[in-house]
Amino acid sequence: MIIHLFAPFFSGSHQRWAEELAMFSSHEIRLFTLPGRHWKWRMHGAAVELARQFLQQEEDPDLILTTDMLDTSTFLALTRPRTAKVPVAVYFHENQLTYPWSPTDEDVAQKRDRHYAWINYTSALAADAVLFNSHYHKDSFIQALPGFLKAFPDHKGLPTVDQIAAKSNVLPLGLNLQSFDEVEARYEAEVPVLLWNHRWEYDKNPEAFFTCCEKLHDEGLAFQLMVLGESYSARPKVFEAVKSKLADRILHWGFAEDFGAYASLVKSATVLPVTSRQDFFGGSVVEAMYCGLYPLLPNRLAFPEHLFPKQQATFLYDSDAELKEKLRSLLLNPQPLEDTSFTRSSVTRYKWQNLIRRYDQVFQDLVR
Repeated sequence: MIIHLFAPFFSGSHQRWAEELAMFSSHEIRLFTLPGRHWKWRMHGAAVELARQFLQQEEDPDLILTTDMLDTSTFLALTRPRTAKVPVAVYFHENQLTYPWSPTDEDVAQKRDRHYAWINYTSALAADAVLFNSHYHKDSFIQALPGFLKAFPDHKGLPTVDQIAAKSNVLPLGLNLQSFDEVEARYEAEVPVLLWNHRWEYDKNPEAFFTCCEKLHDEGLAFQLMVLGESYSARPKVFEAVKSKLADRILHWGFAEDFGAYASLVKSATVLPVTSRQDFFGGSVVEAMYCGLYPLLPNRLAFPEHLFPKQQATFLYDSDAELKEKLRSLLLNPQPLEDTSFTRSSVTRYKWQNLIRRYDQVFQDLVR
């Protein structure tokens, strides 16, 4: 079977997912991509460019696979002579309906943010199958749709919510986790090492993470800190403040230059305190758990799905105060950190080798 995958934001986890899906799938997957920048313009304009690229080539696919960053309905309209009878699936890495916008974004102040959610809505409506990377993501998107549609003046399309729900399923994010097995830890620290391995952005809630670190530092508890992840020119100011205050605690600071460096640093850490305001899946969290880190995760979003039910009381927290107390207990008594098998076992299901048959079957069922 031939699948054409249209990925308008080809960077980071979106790029890895697309490339690895093409590598592991038993189907033939062709990638049509645009660079991962200008995300708002990608949601508006990528459909025109990717439709042009598709029409310039002669191969007709058995299935079209798009992502949430593509205005799928516009793409299909522009390619109608060749795609009218081709089944379409859209994969949601994230969505702009339930994503927490930064208060500093100018579109929020000018009330221009509804259209991006509208693109996600019409893409889901136009597709034959809507695939989400977690149960939390699917449920939150579908539950938010009625309120979103009711904000419009008339002909609100509320019956379409049930139509979208009926064709929605969960396909967890596939990850090439076994690549971590080939890398050794860079450091062997004598005290617990706390890890931040997320983007340096508002939605990851760095303020709560670093406030917790600072309080434990002020108590004189022994730990070191590694801060990884991509940073941007508009990153939250808390990063520079913490870099100065906790300088003597920092084992590593900044983006890892390649996968090998990233993997060796992650495997050097021991504790993963996560404070995100939003994660529809949380690939960096799963990677760290696979490497044996002790997770402390918010009891919300997609995080509970990454744990076995019997683990949740230990590794989930309900407030910033509870996070601090759980982390404080670990620093005072690090013995639980010695067993690294418990969380690794709960996330091996996300290996591509364990998911790819499920992906391929979903795709195969769509073309029957």
